[in-house]
Amino acid sequence: MKQFSVTAMPGFAFIAILGFVMLYVPILTLVTYSFNGADSMTSWGGFSWRWYEAAWANKDVQAATIRSLVIASWATLISILVATPVALATTRTGNFRGRNFIYLYTNQTLVVPEIVPAVALLIFFAAIKVQTGYQGLGYLIAAHTMWCIPLAYLPIRARLEGMDLSLETAAADLYASRWQTLRYVTLPLLMPGILAGAMLCFITSLDTVVITEFVKSGGQETLATYMLGQFRRGITAEINAISTILLVLTIVLLFGFFFLTKKRAS
Repeated sequence: MKQFSVTAMPGFAFIAILGFVMLYVPILTLVTYSFNGADSMTSWGGFSWRWYEAAWANKDVQAATIRSLVIASWATLISILVATPVALATTRTGNFRGRNFIYLYTNQTLVVPEIVPAVALLIFFAAIKVQTGYQGLGYLIAAHTMWCIPLAYLPIRARLEGMDLSLETAAADLYASRWQTLRYVTLPLLMPGILAGAMLCFITSLDTVVITEFVKSGGQETLATYMLGQFRRGITAEINAISTILLVLTIVLLFGFFFLTKKRAS
């Protein structure tokens, strides 16, 4: 019996090519026009680094970029510190009541529309602001962390489920304590999953717009919300330059993610 292959179906190549064209031609257009020397967004004025230089010298872009990196770094660190023990608790222990609930609760933000937690956080943090008077970046860090924890948890859990338990068992046979086994055996083997989760968290935090827009206080623009504000005022090729830089950063981190999570030959 001939084995079924989707690639052998009529029209597969055409549909695949059409899909790639629709996905990547707009992105290539954005990247191309980020090097446009003209003021117009629709006419080519020659190759130029003008808009990259403008973005580099823009004080608002600098402040928004630093703020985004600070928020993303803290959100990534906290997400990893929370997701790692949760993943260990749901994979390195026997089945217990509430295990599935923990799994679903940890990952529920992946399926809930972003506007829902955004509105909930707006109401919750507004009450705290009224009571405490605190208006700092802590709210944005907490909101981004909530959104990023599932993205850290999934690759860490996947790594744990694919790990060979023989080394941990050997460490226990050699009278290593649980802490020593965790520190010297489990965590080093788990590090690719942790790094992959950190990359996903960092990218997502930089890209989060809806939650940031609802939670941030005055003067707390991130790079994503700054770009959204510029779209409302009028698009310039400076936004293309910033978008291209973010695209390059994302591609680099995604290549790192796939490199770390690819299946290694045993």
